Amino acid sequence: MAEYPNRRDLVRALLEDRGELMVIAGLGASAWDITAIGDTPRNLPLWGGMGGAAMMGLGLALAQPSAKVLVITGDGEMLMALGAMATIAVQKPKNLSIVVLDNEHYSETGNQETATKHGVDLAAMARGAGLKEARTLTSLAEVPALRAQIHAGAGTVFAVTKIAPGNLPLVLPPRDGAILQARFREALLGPAAHHQL
Repeated sequence: MAEYPNRRDLVRALLEDRGELMVIAGLGASAWDITAIGDTPRNLPLWGGMGGAAMMGLGLALAQPSAKVLVITGDGEMLMALGAMATIAVQKPKNLSIVVLDNEHYSETGNQETATKHGVDLAAMARGAGLKEARTLTSLAEVPALRAQIHAGAGTVFAVTKIAPGNLPLVLPPRDGAILQARFREALLGPAAHHQL
């Protein structure tokens, strides 16, 4: 079996020189990973809502076409949100990229094997839905080209990145969803205008 990269090494390489890239992370390990690389207002880690990361990314990309949006999620969450692939493929926002960290396990619930462990190919499913820029990466050497494509913003990107199984120490983002949302919004849109009563 191939030796896949450590998830944190892969996310670190993906977020290197990220600039103003807005990042939405699926629940659990994906959220811990982006936080381990550096907690920033441009991160929106999901504490819950499994299956929602890709569609949240789509909504943000459509609402803010000048922003580059990256969704980092896991194979378990993407399997739960297969319908999102079709909706994203129809909309085709040029500024949206989705990276699936595929360790072939449900890390948050006891490391049960996911369907990708048994041959389900998420990149092939994405291509079938109409996402032409869909592929699977198996090494860190492939990340710089993916990162460049994400920053180019020339079309919707879907990448499955195979990673080594196993849990890493938790690096938790702030727990308050209102704070996470408010700081993410301000990072994207600037300080809120004064409210009039």
